[in-house]
Amino acid sequence: MANPERVEKQQSIIEVSHVATRFGQAVVHADVNLSVRRGEVFAIAGGNGCGKSTLLREIVGLLTPSSGSIHLFGLDSRALEEYDGRPIHRRFGVMFQQGALFSSFTLAENVAVPLREFTGLSAQLIREIVAVKIAMVGLPPDSATKFPSELSGGMRRRAALARAIVMDPELLFLDEPTAGLDPIIAAGFDDLVLSLKRLLGLTVVMVTHDLDSLWRIADRVAVLGNGKVLGVGTMQELSQSDDPVIREYFQGQRGRAAQEQAAWNQQGRRT
Repeated sequence: MANPERVEKQQSIIEVSHVATRFGQAVVHADVNLSVRRGEVFAIAGGNGCGKSTLLREIVGLLTPSSGSIHLFGLDSRALEEYDGRPIHRRFGVMFQQGALFSSFTLAENVAVPLREFTGLSAQLIREIVAVKIAMVGLPPDSATKFPSELSGGMRRRAALARAIVMDPELLFLDEPTAGLDPIIAAGFDDLVLSLKRLLGLTVVMVTHDLDSLWRIADRVAVLGNGKVLGVGTMQELSQSDDPVIREYFQGQRGRAAQEQAAWNQQGRRT
C-alpha cells in the first residue's frame, strides 16, 4: 500500500510551509501551512486584514515572505529569483483583484500582453489566440476593440480571466474574482470558472470572501485568522467547525443564507 504522505506530496502542486510575513512591527502571517492538490478548486478565505491576498502574492512570487518556504510545481519559489523563472511563470495565470487591466489598452491588447512578453509568436497568431480566448470567456467579438472604461464590471473580469488563461496555464490564481459584482453576474462568473477548469484541466486557487462562491465552486477551503490557517476542509466540514472564528465566519446570518442557497442550487441540479 502506498504511503499516504508520499501520495499527498505527489498530488500537491503548491506547498506552503511555516510562512511568516511581517511589515515592520505588523505581523500578517505567523505560521501559515497549506497544500493545494492538482485539479482542485482551492479557496483561501478569512476576514478582512487576515492576509489572503498577501499570501497569494507570495505564492506567485510578487512578494517574499519573511520566513518559511513556498514550493510551486515542486520548486522552491525563492530559487526562481536565482535563474530565469519564465518556464515556471508560463505554467500559471493570475487574475488580479478588480481585473487590473491596462486602461490605455483595448481588451484584445490586454489579453495579448502575456503572449507578447513570454513568446515569439507572430502578430497574426497572437491575434488568433486572443480571439479564441475572448470567445472562451463568453465575450462578444466586438468587445475586443473596446477599452476597459467601455466595459461593464462583469465584462472587465471576464477580460482579465481571458488574459490569465491566454498561455494555457496548468494553474490559475483568482484574487477576489467576484468582489463588487451583483449576485447574478457573480454566479455566472463562478460557472465560467468551473467550465474552464473542466475544459482546460486547471487547478484553481481562489482568494475570496464571497460565501456564495465558496459554496458553489470550492472543493476545499483554507480559513486564515490570527496569522495562521485555522482550518482546511470542504465547506460542509468547515460549517460544522468548533473553532470560534470559523464558526462566526460560516455560521452567521450571511453564512447560513449562502449554505441554504447552495443546498437549493444542488437540489435544482438533481431535478
